[in-house]
Amino acid sequence: MTTAPAARPRVPNFSSGPCAKRPGWSLQNLADAPLGRSHRAKIGKAKLERAIELTRTVLKVPAEYRIGIVPASDTGAVEMALWSLLGARPVTMLAWESFGEGWVTDVIKQLKLKDTTVTTAGYGDIPDLSKVDWSNDVVFTWNGTTSGVRVPNGDWIAADREGLAICDATSAAFAQKLDWPKLDVVTFSWQKVLGGEAAHGMLILSPRAVERLVTYKPAWPLPKIFRMTSGGKLNEGIFKGETINTPSMLCVEDYLDALDWAVSIGGLDALMARANANAGAIADWVAKTPWVDFLATDPAIRSNTSVCLKVVDPEIAALPADAQAAFAKSLASTIEKEGVGYDLGAYRDAPPGLRIWCGATVERDDVVALTAWLDWAFAKTKAALPKAA
Repeated sequence: MTTAPAARPRVPNFSSGPCAKRPGWSLQNLADAPLGRSHRAKIGKAKLERAIELTRTVLKVPAEYRIGIVPASDTGAVEMALWSLLGARPVTMLAWESFGEGWVTDVIKQLKLKDTTVTTAGYGDIPDLSKVDWSNDVVFTWNGTTSGVRVPNGDWIAADREGLAICDATSAAFAQKLDWPKLDVVTFSWQKVLGGEAAHGMLILSPRAVERLVTYKPAWPLPKIFRMTSGGKLNEGIFKGETINTPSMLCVEDYLDALDWAVSIGGLDALMARANANAGAIADWVAKTPWVDFLATDPAIRSNTSVCLKVVDPEIAALPADAQAAFAKSLASTIEKEGVGYDLGAYRDAPPGLRIWCGATVERDDVVALTAWLDWAFAKTKAALPKAA
């Protein structure tokens, strides 16, 4: 394709975090934010409580699970869980992408837990989940943001498990069905599927996780922002909007706006359908496009949010690894210069390629328009390669 496509994405934001704002978003929608007011004032607490309860409603979280707003995005929520809960029994760490590998580093090198099993898989693949020992606590990502791989479902998680299932679900929540009876700790951040603002995390605890919190004391000191108990009792206020540190009420308002939008379009089922339609548009394009393929070869484990692609054109694939990486970077840069797709490059630790966010706030027509521009950019970038003598 040498002629630039006529149709352009109306919203060219395809970053995998922070992600595109919801359709129709405007700063004016946040005019009710209680700026300049204390988050502990009646109005602030009411907003925070509503954010928790709307989260429960949209995600269909069981009534007996606690939901808390915590510091430092999904990272903070995961760290709170790891530092507060692990060490009571052996641990299994599952990692198949960058963030999962980061949690392995924390457990092995920071917490220094000796009785730890680490099971890994390369980018685009997933370990044999049937071999997981559920007498252990198990830490895993539901959706690998940097690899485009997700667990297919929760069937592999033992219903009668002795250990806790600790799940980083930051690119899965609101786009994929989480199997709540199989999960004890779930974390995510606002800036992913709902396109909220960064720096705030969500921590969801099952009754089993709460029991561990109040009966187990880690051998290491806990920073203030990790402490969820006092005097051997759960700090229930955290799960009623009494945050450990000061939240941004503007960000809270933005999250409420996104949740209200989710409810207005039909809730979780509608959000998942939108993400599936977006990922489906990519799949339709890949099926007819010889130069590109999914990083995850098995459709059962492909993400419908952080869709990761690789360039498989024989001429490009024959280049040295650094040249392949340069080609992928140039491809993404060409798209960005045209203003039709931003932040499309693969994650820095992942294999070279493209990563296209297809979460619920993205419109399918924009994804379709982007694919035409990708074909154009590929032809242009390949034509610019030095010719062999």
